[in-house]
Order: sequence, then structure tokens, then C-alpha cells
Amino acid sequence: MIIKAKKSLGQNFLIDKNIIKKIVEVGNILSNSSVLEIGAGTGNLTEYILEKKPKKLYIIEKDEKLAVKLKERFDKKINLINKDVLEVSENLISSDKLIVYGNLPYNISTQILAKWITNDHKSNWYENYILMFQKEVADRILAHTNSKNYGRLSILSNWKLDVKKIFNIKASCFAPKPKVESTLLKFTPKKKYFELKNSKNLEIVTRVFFNQRRKKIKNPLNQLFKKSDKIIEKLKLNIDLRPQNLSPKTYYELAKEYEILRN
Repeated sequence: MIIKAKKSLGQNFLIDKNIIKKIVEVGNILSNSSVLEIGAGTGNLTEYILEKKPKKLYIIEKDEKLAVKLKERFDKKINLINKDVLEVSENLISSDKLIVYGNLPYNISTQILAKWITNDHKSNWYENYILMFQKEVADRILAHTNSKNYGRLSILSNWKLDVKKIFNIKASCFAPKPKVESTLLKFTPKKKYFELKNSKNLEIVTRVFFNQRRKKIKNPLNQLFKKSDKIIEKLKLNIDLRPQNLSPKTYYELAKEYEILRN
């Protein structure tokens, strides 16, 4: 039975074996490692992960037909969860910290990442994420202050995570062949990060600022804070700057002030 990729699920199956091997190596899987694979598709990456003999391999696969094929192919070697990744409580999958692999569907990749970053569990459920994104999205994640790609995604990603680019992957490594290149990124949890009571406050602050990214920061400040002058003075903000000129740390501080205001 030939499995056709579903456009509605953003499926592009990775078929280049050399690239697959390189991706698996990034995770440094040991015999006591527990691994989670998101969107295993036809099981090409799964096969190479299993060769590393991890303690456990969990798979989240939304597509029912693919889930059946994966169970037939790998049987008891995998723990299969046939659900949408956005509806799964990751911290309940395993008591072990997971090495997470994902060839994420292009259409929901940023939603998945944002969900993982903003879940407010005190203990990390993962060891690291090894995730593939559309190159353009990866560029936004990696972007620094004062660059055109810098925005909400850069600020959110760098809040709790150290992000490292591993390599770009050509479209020809997939079937069906996408119209764009992909990039593999590795995310490692920071030992210390800026504490916020509710991550939603960071989302709100960055949304308000970057919805007006061409305007000076006085506008979004007035929108968020009734007494914005006090915030400007406290954080020593230059109101002639634009949203892309503020560092991630400044956004975390603004989110903290917004949090205090709401309480």
C-alpha cells in the first residue's frame, strides 16, 4: 500500500538516508534515553532511532492510516499516540526527560513550538528538541535584535531555550518535494531564565509591540500601560526606538511589569 502525503496535514516525508542518520546523531541517544518523535510519517527516522536502542520510543502521529502502518512495522518497539500533537499533554507522556525529534508540519510548526515554550510546568519534560522547520521560520527563530527577521518568535524561543542551527536541508531530501528548504535546529533548556508567573503575558506584550513594528515604541507602551511614563523611566527606555530595536531581555522585563499591573 502506497502512502500519499496529505497536504492538509503539511506532510513531507524525509527520504534522504544520509540526512536521517545525521539528524539522529544530533540527539546523542544512549541505552537509557527515552525518545519522542513527532509526526513519524512512514517511519524512516523511526527506524534509525531504534537502531540506537533507546530505553523507550514514543511516537505522536495524527494520521490514522500512518499510525496503523507504524504499528504494523514496529509493533512493540514503539509506544504510539494517535493524536494531534497540539492536544497532547507532553509532561504526562513519560516520567523520563525526553529527547524530542520532529519533522514538524510547516503549517503548525510555530504553534507547536510556542505551545511547548509557554506551558508553565516547573520541571522540564524534555532533554532537548531536535526540530526541523521551513528555513524562513528557522531564520526568524534565530534572528537577533535590529534585524528584519527579529520578532515575537525570536523573543519567545530565546526565553527558556538556547537555540543552535545544525544544518540546512534541501527540498530534494523530501517526498513530496516542498517548494522551500528546511533547517534543523537544536533547542536546549536554559538552566536560568527570566521568571514570569504566566507566559501568556509575554505573548500579549510581544503581540502588541510587533503588530505595530514600524511605529515607535511609545504607541504599544501606551496601549499596555496607563502610566507608561513610569515604565519608560523604570526600564530606561528610549521612546524613539522601534520594536525590533529592543532586546529580548527588555521584552521579558516589560512582560513582568504587565504581570504586576494585572495582579
